[in-house]
Amino acid sequence: MSMSRIKTIVIAMLALINAFFLTLVIIDAVAEAHTERQTLENICAIMHKGGIEVRPEGIGAVGAIRTMRTARVLEVEEGIARAFLGPTAMADQGVIYLYENAERGAAVFASAGDFEIRMVDGAITDEGSPTSTVNGLLKGMGLETSAPATPVELDGDAIMVTVVGTYRGASIFNCLIEFVFEGGSLQVVRGRYVAGVEPAEGGAEISRVETALLGFLAAVRNEEKEFVDCSRIYSVEAGYRQRVSGSFGEGFIAPAWMITTDNGRFLMDDATWEIWVF
Repeated sequence: MSMSRIKTIVIAMLALINAFFLTLVIIDAVAEAHTERQTLENICAIMHKGGIEVRPEGIGAVGAIRTMRTARVLEVEEGIARAFLGPTAMADQGVIYLYENAERGAAVFASAGDFEIRMVDGAITDEGSPTSTVNGLLKGMGLETSAPATPVELDGDAIMVTVVGTYRGASIFNCLIEFVFEGGSLQVVRGRYVAGVEPAEGGAEISRVETALLGFLAAVRNEEKEFVDCSRIYSVEAGYRQRVSGSFGEGFIAPAWMITTDNGRFLMDDATWEIWVF
């Protein structure tokens, strides 16, 4: 048998082997998806018996979410200030840092990541729309966030656009940034951000979604938690909650759940099952 004939047979055999393993992978994926779907349907049935309606399609996928350390990073802080104010003079006021540009405005940053920027009227205008203006500003800030939410009308002609901080695509639910426009001009930017994210030693991974739902059901049925009440859950989202533990901004982002119901939104800590109205 010629060498070329042998090579052809070997290539054909390898192709058959690859096809076989690919088939196994597809079968495993289909089986896993079926099991996951069945699990979601089972937990929805349990919630129904407990008096809460929830549908599998309202339950979001859970990615690789675990407790991470955070820290104050002055370079990030300075970059945010420059995105709005341009060149600034910085004043150290202990744990509070002040950045000023007399022609554009001033920014105040606290150690926990809270900040507020007050702009000189007309320094930044909403050319096009508030949403497109916010999108452009977010690029300059260098922060990972959600897309801007639908603008909300405030008193007078003021409009507010809100974004949520994210880490690798997962929401940090209590890290919100608000952009307030009035008369076509950006007036105030305020909120909280996280920086210096790195793995935490012994950082806990997020629970399975069915465990979280059972924890929420227990809270609804707990008479001591009268504020936690609903009859229908519209969506369940896995993400993070920021917690500050140090005097100079050291802290964590820990696994958490955002549960949207017919009676409002609830933020639930994944470790303690503590719940807040959001």
